[in-house]
This record gives sequence, structure tokens and C-alpha cells, in this order.
Amino acid sequence: MKVDYKYASPSRCTQADNQATLGLSPDLSRDEKVSFCGKLKHPLLFRDAMLMLREIVVSDTRKKTKERTDYFKWLDEEIERRVKAHKEYMPNIRKSLKKDMDSCDSEILHKRNEINDLLKIQRNLQQQIDQYDAWKDYYKIERDFWKFIKDRDYSLWFVLDPVITVHNDQVSFEAFSIDESTYGCLSVSMNEFDLLQTPKLGTTNIDFSAKLEKEMQRFRSYTDVTLSVNPEGFTIDNDIVPEYIEKKIDLPETWIKGFNQVSSAAALSGIELELSPSDMYDICAFLRKHKEKKSPRYMKWILDPEQRVQIVFEPFGTVLTLNTIYQGNQKREEKIWGRRRWLVAEKLIPLSKAFYVRLLGFGMPQFIRADMGTMQMTIGFSSWSSNDWVKGTAFNIMAGFTGKGCYKNIYQLLKEKRCLSMEEISSCLPNEKSDKIKAGVGMLFRKGEGYFDLINNKVRFRHLCNAPIPEELYEVSDIETHVQKISNLTFDNMTIRYSQQQEFIFKTTYKENGQFSSTEIVIDQDGQITKLDCNCQKFRRGERNLSDPCAHILALYVASYKLLKLKNLEYEKEYKINDIMEMLL
Repeated sequence: MKVDYKYASPSRCTQADNQATLGLSPDLSRDEKVSFCGKLKHPLLFRDAMLMLREIVVSDTRKKTKERTDYFKWLDEEIERRVKAHKEYMPNIRKSLKKDMDSCDSEILHKRNEINDLLKIQRNLQQQIDQYDAWKDYYKIERDFWKFIKDRDYSLWFVLDPVITVHNDQVSFEAFSIDESTYGCLSVSMNEFDLLQTPKLGTTNIDFSAKLEKEMQRFRSYTDVTLSVNPEGFTIDNDIVPEYIEKKIDLPETWIKGFNQVSSAAALSGIELELSPSDMYDICAFLRKHKEKKSPRYMKWILDPEQRVQIVFEPFGTVLTLNTIYQGNQKREEKIWGRRRWLVAEKLIPLSKAFYVRLLGFGMPQFIRADMGTMQMTIGFSSWSSNDWVKGTAFNIMAGFTGKGCYKNIYQLLKEKRCLSMEEISSCLPNEKSDKIKAGVGMLFRKGEGYFDLINNKVRFRHLCNAPIPEELYEVSDIETHVQKISNLTFDNMTIRYSQQQEFIFKTTYKENGQFSSTEIVIDQDGQITKLDCNCQKFRRGERNLSDPCAHILALYVASYKLLKLKNLEYEKEYKINDIMEMLL
């Protein structure tokens, strides 16, 4: 997707005495002309949080590999050519070469003195030319020029400018990493600012260059910092406003889909653990000191009710016991990959009151929230080091965001209210069914017109891009259509069993294209999937876990999630859906 950004001037930071103004230039190509001006109460806190957000923007944990296919193809052809030439011409070439070499040696001996004299003349002439040559320092000047460009605006080397949204209650900064595996959102409460003017609500991209980053690093505790988002731009030192800065960027489709999928994953329920800053420090310290060189490379969280949380770091086998007490109802183990990306939160450890880690289950993303008082940083990690947010639309389906629903009504409502919880949306649209509302919210996420606020569990209005996203990036996928098609059949054929381990076991059967398939999901009391299985071909050929589910598993999960609050079920007794409906009635 091709996107054109237009800024009135570069973002810049001006400092005079102990006063500093952090001027962020918004994207002028958007309809909403966002503006904001407020004095920060905790500038150092804001500085470190924003610097960490930039680390997310430029982070890339993908393995760098060199493509040498063309080289090896040329090498094979060159070897073959030389072998053929050697066999054909070598016998007569030796005699000819010997004769030519003898002739050349005699000629060289004869002209050696002449060459030495000419070389002396050449050196003298070159010295005279160098004294007046305007290009003698060209390569040095060129190196200095590119170094200046790189230091001035290194963000031009990347494709992503952060997204800032001004709400009634907060200002949020969102960013997505280059490798599309890490999401960051800094939420700054309005209580953090002494407002100097009335904010104009809306969303825009901001020009956040490497030069601006270096200027922010100079903030000190005695510096009074004013945050200004000004559509008119900011003048440079000689008070001359530069011409508009334009960036023409081709955003990857996976980047857009991944950014929008984060909200669907954040809306899922999971296990949330409150870690102290010392616990987070212990985790980061271990990761910093130990670099794994072989598989497996995961950390396994051992959660035992009313016991301290333990983490096993593989392949070392080291066990780290945290101070956090697990308050869940059932013992469980969670494996997490891509753990080195947790180091991005290291900068916030001395600034945070607590960290909240949300685990969604095996093969699912994780979210970390740093509580810094008037500021909150939310970080989302995919399960693997490479992009994992766009493996189909599993997060949309698992959250119940299937289809289009009442999208138009949702859009108009949130454009007016800007921020609402799911319950508030339902109360504002009393004539719409809950599944239609969920589908409408899901379509809002997929079109980049909103995001899920994990901190307040609310849906916030926000336009990701300055132009509408192409339909092929948000259209209903085949797997969603398949889930909707079999949803009624799934519900009608579903059976429920409550095990001695206090787990719900949901089963169903399908008949498609003359073949029967059986699907099973086991969900514990915390609402987490502990086991799943399906004998369809897609599931058998895939990863066979929740990171790559089939339509049957997703349909069963959506149908079963509504029944997890059932009580008074007999152990190991199998209930059909008709039995459950009679109990509810």
C-alpha cells in the first residue's frame, strides 16, 4: 500500500535555559488537523518511554541471510567453461606463451629506464594538479555528507512513523517494529499535562527522526518540557520555515494487517500476572547475561496456585523463582518464544511501579504493560521472532470479530464518542445483537479505524493511515467464511464434559465432502486452551497447535466460550447441547 506523508517541517526540539519545547510535526495529508500543547509534569519519564518506543520502531530480530544463488550459478558455469578451454587450447598455448614472454622480457629491460623517468615526471605533474584540484577531497566529503543525512533523519531509512492520537482523556503514541513482531503503545494521561491550549482530537503520523531522539536524550530533571503537536510546523534556527517534507512510502501489506491484528489479540482474555520491577529486572538480567546458541530457546512459566511463579530458561535449564504469587485456580505451564525481545522493556524498570504480563496460551502473543503512574506502556510480542500476527485471521475469529456486522453504526458511534467499552457500545446500540456488534468492532479494527485499549478494556477510535486501506487487506477471509458456515452445525453437535481436573472438554463432529472429522478442545477454569485436536487434513498438515488452527477448532472455540461459566456440572458426565439449554432455561 503506497502512502504519502506530508510534514510542514521536521520535528525538532528547542532548548533555551531550562525551557524545552518538543515540537512534533503532524502529517498534513490527513483530514483531521490534530493539535496539542501541554507542559509535562514528569519529562524524564516521558523521555525514557518515548526513547523505548523508538527502539520498538527500529527493532528487527529477523535472521539476516545472504542470497548467493546467482553467484553459485555463475561459479558453476565459469568452472565448466574454463575446463573446456583448458582441454582445447592448452597444448599449443604453452609454446606460444614462452615465446611471447621472452620477447616481452627483452623489451621491458630495454625500456625500464625510460619508464622510471616518465614516472618521475608523472609524480611531479600530479603534485601540481592536486594543489588546484577542486575534487581532491570528493570521497571524504561524500562520506561526511551521508553521515550527516543518517544522523539528521535516520527514520528515513525506515518505513514507519509513529501514530499519535489525541483523546479526551489521554494522548497515545503507537508504533510497530520493522520485523512486524513487536507492538508498542505509550498512553499519557491528560493529568500529566498542564494544558496551554484546547486540544484538537484526532490521529496523525508524526515525524520522529533520529536527530529528535538525540535532542530528547538531553532532557534533565531541571528541564521544563512542553509537548507541542503543531500542524504549521516549526522554524529552524534562522527563522526560515523549510518547504514541506514529503515521504512516499510503500507500506508492506503484512505490516498493516499485523498492526490491525494486535487489537484483536489484545481483546482476548488471558492470564494476567503482576510482576514487581525487581522480578522484571531478574528476567532481563538473565536474558542479558545468557545468550543461547542452540535449541530449545523458550522460557517456561510454571504457575502453581498460591505459589511463587517459576520460570525455566531453556536450553540452560535454569530456574528463576519470582516474588509474584500466582492467584489462578489451576496449575499450568506456559511456554514463551522470542523472549529476547523482552529486553525492550528494560529501560522502564526503574520508572515503573509494576509490570502486568498477560499470557494468552501456547503459541499465542504476550502483552506486557508497564505502570508508570500517569503514563502506561503496552508492549505486544508475537510468539515467534518473525512476524506472527497475520497467520490468517485466527485472532479475529477467537475474539468473535467475524463478518462485517453493524460496522457503519459502530464507526459513526465511535467517531462521535471516541472511546467506549464493549458494554457501552451495546447500550448505545440496543437494537443490534451482540454478535453483530462484535463483528462490527472487528471490522473497525481490520480497517485500521480503531484499536483496543488493553489498559482500560475499551475500543478507541483511530485512523491508522491517512488514506482508506484497500479492501483486499480487510475483506472477510475464506477461513472466516468457513467458520460462519459451520457455526450452527458446531453448536448443534457439541457435547460438554467436566473432568475431575476441573477442565471443560468440548467435542463436536462434522461431515464435509463425504468425510467425517472430529474436533476436541480442552479449556481450564482460567479460560485457557490446554489441549486441542482435530483430524482434518489442514490441522494435521500444520503445526498442530493454536498457532495454526483450522476452521473446525475456531468454530468450536467460539461456540464453547459462551458456556465456560456453567456451574453445577457433574464430573465426567457428557452433556449434549439440548441438556445444557434445558439447564439454562
